[in-house]
Amino acid sequence: MSDTVIQVENLGKKYIIGHQQEGHHRYKALRDVIADGARSLGTKIRNPRKAMAPKNQEEFWALKDVSFEVKRGEVVGIIGRNGAGKSTLLKVLSRITEPTTGRVKLKGRVASLLEVGTGFHPELTGRENIFLNGAILGMSKVEINRKFDEIVEFAEVSRFLDTPVKRYSSGMYVRLAFAVAAHLEPEILVVDEVLAVGDAAFQKKCLGKMGDVAQQEGKTILFVSHNMASVERLCQKGIYLSRGSVDFIGKQSNAIAKYLKSSSNESNLLDQSLNRKGSGEIRITSFEIRDLKGNHLDNICSGDSIDIILNYEAAPQALPVEPIISIAVRTQLELPVFLQHNRLMGKEIKVSSTKGCIVCRIKNLPLPADNYLVTYSIISNGSYIDAIENAFQLPVIGGDFFGSGEIPPISHGVCLVSADWRLES
Repeated sequence: MSDTVIQVENLGKKYIIGHQQEGHHRYKALRDVIADGARSLGTKIRNPRKAMAPKNQEEFWALKDVSFEVKRGEVVGIIGRNGAGKSTLLKVLSRITEPTTGRVKLKGRVASLLEVGTGFHPELTGRENIFLNGAILGMSKVEINRKFDEIVEFAEVSRFLDTPVKRYSSGMYVRLAFAVAAHLEPEILVVDEVLAVGDAAFQKKCLGKMGDVAQQEGKTILFVSHNMASVERLCQKGIYLSRGSVDFIGKQSNAIAKYLKSSSNESNLLDQSLNRKGSGEIRITSFEIRDLKGNHLDNICSGDSIDIILNYEAAPQALPVEPIISIAVRTQLELPVFLQHNRLMGKEIKVSSTKGCIVCRIKNLPLPADNYLVTYSIISNGSYIDAIENAFQLPVIGGDFFGSGEIPPISHGVCLVSADWRLES
């Protein structure tokens, strides 16, 4: 127990969501407000334990029965889909919001970097906010002065140090906020997805600093991210949240595999997507990923050969047509991985029926574990017929691509390349 710095027991957080009732005006008469209050009071008197929620309100549990422990010096990645409860959990741990049920025990000072705009006073300058945050963490002016130059150098905002932070861009704000949180010697550092605001170079710099804080200074870090490469590189342990509850706690690679598998089970329908462009004469309505035997794949391993199936519908008057059909694969940070289209392979595809499927076969998929974004497009005569950016995800888990048992993380590179090695004299 002496090494446990975060202990969470049966944590729950409830919110009340209001709904406007159909057929009712937005505003209520005073007599209705008084009547509702009287009914609620009467219910409480008759049954004090029974909470009466108004008809137009609903209880929503952002967190339910969450329990875990974190040891000193551990770096823990908290992952899950949007709405899983990740940010709410960090707000409770940072004491920004109170839990509805359960309890949290923390040993040491907590510095948190959550949404852009929290933690700093907008009217104060960058310099003043550095000293304010240090004072909140219980540091003396002498201690803050000792770290001041490091913070300014890391944040790269020296020219704007005496400018109110409300004038900062979101990137400048995040750079300074992270520099303050990481350098003012907290025992526990809590970082949300806010780092995504910064550019790729600064994100790399932040990840390096968090690694140093954990390994060299023995600090504890909780890190929320949708970037599985960053989680795999930085964290030793993973907590996978699903619908407000803990679905898995353990080794980070196993937590990532759980998350990627859940992502692959999302709806594969695309016909209702609002994020599409083009004339619409051909429309991709759904997608599927299969192995070469035609079996549906929930998990794709590095080195697997796969078929990406794009089901389409076409307007009769647009046929026949020989378009360029492409897929572009990118990382969660929007970094290009590869682009492939039929003309690159010297293939002409003649679409002549109103329904069918387009198949892109990729042999020995050379990608390390991550959740990749796939954009498709159909182009004819230089104009888009149909396209959806980030239409679906390609969840890849680590596999024995090289046949040696070595499984490199994505931090080693976004492409796996086989090679022959020999010694010549």
